[in-house]
Amino acid sequence: MLKKRQDLRNIAIIAHVDHGKTTLVDQLLRQAGTFRANEHVEERAMDSNDLERERGITILAKNTAIHYEDKRINILDTPGHADFGGEVERIMKMVDGVLLVVDAYEGCMPQTRFVLKKALEQNLTPIVVVNKIDRDFARPDEVVDEVIDLFIELGANEDQLEFPVVFASAMNGTASLDSNPANQEENMKSLFDTIIEHIPAPVDNSEEPLQFQVALLDYNDYVGRIGVGRIFRGTMKVGQQVALMKVDGSVKQFRVTKLFGYMGLKRQEIEEAKAGDLVAVSGMEDINVGETVCPVEHQDALPLLRIDEPTLQMTFLVNNSPFAGREGKYITSRKIEERLRSQLETDVSLRVDNTESPDAWIVSGRGELHLSILIENMRREGYELQVSKPEVIIKEVDGVRCEPVERVQIDVPEEYTGSIMESMGARKGEMLDMVNNGNGQVRLTFMVPARGLIGYTTEFLTLTRGYGILNHTFDCYQPVHAGQVGGRRQGVLVSLETGKASQYGIMQVEDRGVIFVEPGTEVYAGMIVGEHTRENDLTVNVVKMKQQTNIRSATKDQTSTMKKPRLMTLEESLEYLNDDEFCEVTPESIRLRKKILDKSERERAAKKKKSVEA
Repeated sequence: MLKKRQDLRNIAIIAHVDHGKTTLVDQLLRQAGTFRANEHVEERAMDSNDLERERGITILAKNTAIHYEDKRINILDTPGHADFGGEVERIMKMVDGVLLVVDAYEGCMPQTRFVLKKALEQNLTPIVVVNKIDRDFARPDEVVDEVIDLFIELGANEDQLEFPVVFASAMNGTASLDSNPANQEENMKSLFDTIIEHIPAPVDNSEEPLQFQVALLDYNDYVGRIGVGRIFRGTMKVGQQVALMKVDGSVKQFRVTKLFGYMGLKRQEIEEAKAGDLVAVSGMEDINVGETVCPVEHQDALPLLRIDEPTLQMTFLVNNSPFAGREGKYITSRKIEERLRSQLETDVSLRVDNTESPDAWIVSGRGELHLSILIENMRREGYELQVSKPEVIIKEVDGVRCEPVERVQIDVPEEYTGSIMESMGARKGEMLDMVNNGNGQVRLTFMVPARGLIGYTTEFLTLTRGYGILNHTFDCYQPVHAGQVGGRRQGVLVSLETGKASQYGIMQVEDRGVIFVEPGTEVYAGMIVGEHTRENDLTVNVVKMKQQTNIRSATKDQTSTMKKPRLMTLEESLEYLNDDEFCEVTPESIRLRKKILDKSERERAAKKKKSVEA
């Protein structure tokens, strides 16, 4: 019989976005006594990145450890967004079980399906945590039935179907094995006990030759690149001479310079670690995800980690607008390329390809959010660049051109179902299911080509007056759908001149559409300053000043009021783009512009395009 390390458990917390994973980890850390009584701890302590805190989402998978009774529990907090699914897939290799967190009201969502599918494929032991049990309209018993149906649909085996269920409120720090909210215990003891009882202990084969696989990458200015992963076999010590089995089949030797373990939110230097431990290793500059560290005399590589291919791409370019170089610190092609290449060091779901131009690169990722987080980080670091409209990646399957298709789940009040079905139909959506929850809410499930969803969020919020919830996750590749799918129908208002937008100039054109700029904003010829009410583009002069004559009514100026402009975030700007447009991103501004800035050149190009299509 295999010897086990009964003092250790390795678990990952997986769930759909916003179902409470990070808040649950907070409570586990607090109740395990990880923090001092007088220590100030921010909410959602695991989300350490600025963007994670601002958006309230987890982007990077993170490792922590707690002590409960005489056991050590390693916990990996994972992202809930499909765009960061690459992180989730690799973490599954490091653990022996998962806590599947499901909202007691929302139930199973698209990303719940994605993360559970990955966990079942790795044959991990699941524990289901029905969270937010104290929420209004919570339906814990129905949600458990939904979870069972999902397990069966995903082909879970008999052992996996015998999962324990814990009902909890991570916000209040309570848990119970009873679905009645009134019977919640005052702490999370029942969850801790369930983890110890049901999650298998790692095999203790620390006497055998070392085998360690890198699942995540980190970087530190002092020690360089750090490989984070699990020791599957043997023992690792500081100063040990080991071999790194590279992805390309080559072998490199290096000495382990530093070894880190985890305790609470801190990484601690340790001298040695054994089979089952999750550790971080430094000493090899070009260590990569999926590579195996083993003894020099006993080279035995583990199977490489499979990472899902990117589904979306954008072109990143050096900024060449009239305002180029004004606001950014890093503006040259060399600096931008260096930054993109350095991102590849830690983000394995990203791909960067050169183009014919030395000033442009095709950057591919797992979705709009994945790429927009990269752009936002670059912008905050002082980079200035331009990006094109996001495009889905078409690939050939058995000689047939195929495109990514997404599973879309929409929750809306009943009165909006008609308009949602119509808009999904226009985007080649196929309805799979429609469930009326009985409280005025309807859940619709569709399969939609991914390109049909680019730019759909704004339209969706307008259609549902902000009451709808839209979730989607990559499902499969299908033969390319014929014709135009989705895309913006409205034309835009394009600035004729360069200068400062004036109140008078804006008021002259605001009845032609929706304005994107405020008075005093610097604009240039070819920059997009608004959305036209019709399908064609219109060139307007928002720089125009009122003629200073003494024949005018003073009262008329005072009574006229300006409409509020629509100011767009980075994501909204990227979604809004058409094929002939760029988004200019600088540390201070986000501007939309036409690829061809000159009005007459644009018109000539449009005529030429029409004649080719005819």
